[in-house]
Amino acid sequence: MAFRKIHDIQAWRESRKLVRIIYSLTRQGRVARDFGFCDQIQRAAVSVMANIAEGFGSGSKAEFSRFLSYSRRSAFEVQSLLYTAADIGYFDEKSFAECLELAKRVIGLVSGLRASLRK
Repeated sequence: MAFRKIHDIQAWRESRKLVRIIYSLTRQGRVARDFGFCDQIQRAAVSVMANIAEGFGSGSKAEFSRFLSYSRRSAFEVQSLLYTAADIGYFDEKSFAECLELAKRVIGLVSGLRASLRK
């Protein structure tokens, strides 16, 4: 691993953006009153970022890879919840599309990072 600190990992930086956007979106409109949904999507987004950090902090490639797998799963959960939010009218089309694109980007970055650890 060529990373010296967590900020060096692009997947972590992008997942941090995802967290900010999810929290911003869930603080406004009807969705803000759906505490269960807000809690679920916020936790999933934070889990993406936190698992990257936890795996990085382990100091082991095998552990890092395992935690990246958890991170990827959480990013897919965010994606699924974004569709739910769009389907029930919580997020407008533009917000949904932007957030979904970022979630896809995070999934790709995490997947790529995980693949690079296996080499």
